[in-house]
Amino acid sequence: MAAPAKPNLIENLATEEKKKHYTAYIFDKIYHRYDFITVFLSYGMDQGWKRKLIQMMNLRGDEKVLDLACGTGDITFAEGAVLPSGQAIGLDITHGMLKIAEAKRQSLNIQNVSYNRADIMHMPYPDNTFDAVTGGYALRNVPNLKGAIQEIKRVLKPGGKVYSLDFGHPDNKLYGWAYLQYLTVVGSLTGILLHGDADTYRYIPETLKRYPGQRGVQKMLEDAGFVDCGYHEFMGGIMAINWGKKP
Repeated sequence: MAAPAKPNLIENLATEEKKKHYTAYIFDKIYHRYDFITVFLSYGMDQGWKRKLIQMMNLRGDEKVLDLACGTGDITFAEGAVLPSGQAIGLDITHGMLKIAEAKRQSLNIQNVSYNRADIMHMPYPDNTFDAVTGGYALRNVPNLKGAIQEIKRVLKPGGKVYSLDFGHPDNKLYGWAYLQYLTVVGSLTGILLHGDADTYRYIPETLKRYPGQRGVQKMLEDAGFVDCGYHEFMGGIMAINWGKKP
């Protein structure tokens, strides 16, 4: 997938097509540091958020589950661990991420986890395939959120649920503004130190500014026909898990 010759953060988030290519560019650039950066920027709290997501799924153990934007496989592996007679499939568009995830899978000899390289907007699965769909920092990065939600609904079985962990927008506007400034400053410095480019992790607050947050995602899920929708917040709303059920 082609990336812009001279990537510019703001310009390349301006349209769906530009965001699609720029997102691919960013994750191709950072995949080898992805595990470190998720721990570093969350002060290690991301693992607890992911454990909460798995707990909320309340899986029986025989389901077929899809994990979107799986990265190096944290959530996919956690799902596999609670699916003794089920299956967890991780999907990501970044080859480097999946290479790391597959190496982990082989080293741990995990048999009920597998990976596919594909676009969330055009998933290679039949209708009504999965009992649950999850995403860790997935929906904020898609070029068309409404279209991604419809694609998730398509691949879910009736009664299947979606769970999405991502950055949120706190009710307290001053707190939300301060957190965006923190992400901008720390992200910029980290990008310079690790990649020589401040925009590498400044991508996070810039995409967050354009993301509807937990309340907006809940409304979009409801508008798409999902029922029993809601969200669980962490740290006053700067992170959240959204959920919804396909009727």
